[in-house]
Amino acid sequence: MYDLTGFQRDLLYVIAGSDDPHGLAIKDELETYYEKEIHHGRLYPNLDTLVEKGLIEKGHRDRRTNYYTVTRRGQREIDARTDWQAQYVDPVA
Repeated sequence: MYDLTGFQRDLLYVIAGSDDPHGLAIKDELETYYEKEIHHGRLYPNLDTLVEKGLIEKGHRDRRTNYYTVTRRGQREIDARTDWQAQYVDPVA
């Protein structure tokens, strides 16, 4: 996960914490978190990068709607990142 941007990590976390979210649901969640608009030109290329890296899979609900799920590799990366962060940040504090 070290080679992901912060935005890509946030995408991965949102997808992991959601139930097969579609692109607009992911976009809405990140816009709430960032408190600013996320453009399609930023969102979808970064989702495609995560697919190419094998961290998420893209499925098709219908001809216009895709959904995303975290792969086992993606979950392992999240778990490893969580363990790494716990070394430096007290999660209880």
